[in-house]
Amino acid sequence: MKIAILSNGPGNYSTKRLKEEAKLRGHDVKVIKYKECYASIEQNKPVVSYRGEDLIGFDAIIPRIASSMTRYGTAIVRQFEMTGVYTPSSSIAITRSRDKLRTLQLLARAGVGIPKTVFTRNTTDFDDLIDEVGELPVIIKLARGTHGNGVVLAETKKAAKSVLQAFHVMDDDGTNILLQEFVKESAGVDIRVFVVGGKVIASMKRQSLDDDFRSNLHQGGAGESIKLTDEERKTALKAAKAMGLSICGVDIMRSDRGPLVLEVNSSPGFGIEKVTGRDVAGPILDYIEQNAKRSRRRDRVGA
Repeated sequence: MKIAILSNGPGNYSTKRLKEEAKLRGHDVKVIKYKECYASIEQNKPVVSYRGEDLIGFDAIIPRIASSMTRYGTAIVRQFEMTGVYTPSSSIAITRSRDKLRTLQLLARAGVGIPKTVFTRNTTDFDDLIDEVGELPVIIKLARGTHGNGVVLAETKKAAKSVLQAFHVMDDDGTNILLQEFVKESAGVDIRVFVVGGKVIASMKRQSLDDDFRSNLHQGGAGESIKLTDEERKTALKAAKAMGLSICGVDIMRSDRGPLVLEVNSSPGFGIEKVTGRDVAGPILDYIEQNAKRSRRRDRVGA
């Protein structure tokens, strides 16, 4: 097959692993910097071009779209979709996963356990907002933050109000502000579950360092392999299905009332390979090989 990996560059570890695995299987693979692509939009003639060449003849693309490039990256993915090229992660699924509020609404609708969350765009009903979430401390985050950025733990009402006001002032792009309960029994620890094609292929526990309540590896957290409970496995698969994602990383924390999903990442990093020793790139290529020639599945999430 002829495969294009849409990435910020060939130096990215996940990109290198996908390219390596595809070449081992005899595929013709090319890394495309999607931010350098441009789309020609004309009636019945959708085209994606890159460095002066039209990108034609590809059987599949593998989107590795950075959060900061979501709008442009998904537009390029959508243009490929319009030409009939297969993608394991649709443009609409990537877009919805990048909005934390939309994600939580879809997970709640599907009956997936999530931390209690309140969203707002004002600070006038501050006391009511805090009461609605529960008790302090409370986590305050921007709906479009990533890698643990735009996330603050407020331990007092005064601190929470200051954070809300600061986020409200800087929030000029329509992003919602989320207030979320702080689950004490899981502070600084979560589980990343890597899902491919309705199967869990790897899982790791992420532990924060220096008493940081965020466990992201990007924030310096440490990871170790972990065995999931049956309930955690089912929760991760249910979350992936609710988001319409065939390939994703589901972030779960353990609570006294069972597993709670924090986020569903449509372009999860491959650091989990180094932590667990499990192959991630292989199952992804397996899934693409099995599905690229089939007719495109209709997105059933509906939101």
